[in-house]
Amino acid sequence: MDLTESEKKNWFHLDLLNDTIPGLSLNRAYTEIIKDKKGAPVTVAVLDSGMDLDHEDLMEVLWSNSREIPGNSIDNDNNGYIDDIHGYNFLGESYHEQVEYTRILRLGIGDESYQEKAKTAYNKEFSEITEGFEQMQGMAFFLEEADKFIVRELGKSTYEAADLKNIEPDNEMAEQILFFLKEMLSYGDNIEDLKVMIAEGITQMDTRLNYHLNIDFNGREKVGDDPYDITDLGYGNGNPKNLVKDESHATHVAGIIAAKRDNSLGILGVADNVSIMSIRAVPDGDEYDKDVALGIRYAVDNGAKIINASFGKSFSPNAEWVYDALKYAASKDVLFVLAAGNDGNDMDDLNNPNFPNDHQFVKGQEFIDNVITVGALTPYFGEDLVAVFSNFGKENVDVFAPGDDIYSTMPENEYDFQGGTSMAAPMVSGLAALIRSHYPQLSAAQVKKIIMESGIKPKLNVVVAGDPEKVLPFEQLSKSGKMVNAYNALIMAEKVARGKTKL
Repeated sequence: MDLTESEKKNWFHLDLLNDTIPGLSLNRAYTEIIKDKKGAPVTVAVLDSGMDLDHEDLMEVLWSNSREIPGNSIDNDNNGYIDDIHGYNFLGESYHEQVEYTRILRLGIGDESYQEKAKTAYNKEFSEITEGFEQMQGMAFFLEEADKFIVRELGKSTYEAADLKNIEPDNEMAEQILFFLKEMLSYGDNIEDLKVMIAEGITQMDTRLNYHLNIDFNGREKVGDDPYDITDLGYGNGNPKNLVKDESHATHVAGIIAAKRDNSLGILGVADNVSIMSIRAVPDGDEYDKDVALGIRYAVDNGAKIINASFGKSFSPNAEWVYDALKYAASKDVLFVLAAGNDGNDMDDLNNPNFPNDHQFVKGQEFIDNVITVGALTPYFGEDLVAVFSNFGKENVDVFAPGDDIYSTMPENEYDFQGGTSMAAPMVSGLAALIRSHYPQLSAAQVKKIIMESGIKPKLNVVVAGDPEKVLPFEQLSKSGKMVNAYNALIMAEKVARGKTKL
């Protein structure tokens, strides 16, 4: 089923029963349950990349630290952070970074077995990226030459796949060009879009090779601390704004959670009456455990009731720092919403580690009750319901939420589509914020249970990891077996808050 332009941009607001699209039932929740109701203010921390603090659809919902005087270079509120008006930047002026297993090899972190695992992961990806980079460059060159040939043959500069039928190849090269272009045009509407797509792929792989997988690169130099010493504090600065336009991830995530709903601009966020605390801790590369742990503690100590964590990695040398921070968040009744990851992996398989997590890789045993892990859905109800990239797991993924092709805020007052479990997590963070706003007496653990238990459990067999040979019952892909539903969650939340339902 093809979506209309409006549905593409707003599908996560829609309702499966009314619209036949597996959204959050947000429109229905707002019109039938919380219309004209004013909840209590809730702060959601976005622990992520830098955020566009001046975006037209976000600037009115930013958390502000009223105890701090901006720009005076003094820690007025004595919280340990100077000039933290809208959050904190643990990365300073750093942007590019290595992935963790590259750092492990560069610095010789861990024992011989740990380094050997890192080396295996590094060699596998380096080989794949190098080969893919060369193939993509070759494809770009051949596409350019093929395009010139077709333009000469047709006598016009723009064409579509149907136009290629009018060309009769008179040699083998012409046949190859036509076959190649027909194949390429099956992936895009026109040649120019394909050129852009390939160029973006080349840029991404180039970045991967020059920074993420470059053994000799040290992105932390600009920060000046020892990232493997949790006691080395006082680094970073009070400005969590994105450094470059391409640093768009947190801006997109924040828009999903809380883009202003009543300003006639851009998009409608999931939650109203919410303030967004920006914590810059995720670089272009893998985040450091130290920054994540301190970022969690900063959010908790400064009043966040929900922390959105749309990131993850496969190696975590100081995972205990993050586990301790998560325990601290649990002790302070803060919900931690975590993206499941985008590798198409079964997270119950111990060969697929993903950090952070709430189970320390003890099967089925969560050590805290305030973490909810979220997989990603598409707008297509049927066998393609689960996004091809989404991780899954009966024990270690809790729920699924919309995450594929989500339209949200981008730097410099722009809007665009992005997909990933990174987009599914803020759907749940936004819903959690709605629940905690209207029913503030509910605990983080109760909110987690409400979101899990109130979802819809479709009796469907779905394709996982984009593999048509791998079809599983949807209910086996997460602990709840459900997709998140805001309408049902708010109904259950009221019953629990009034003591009519026990979890």
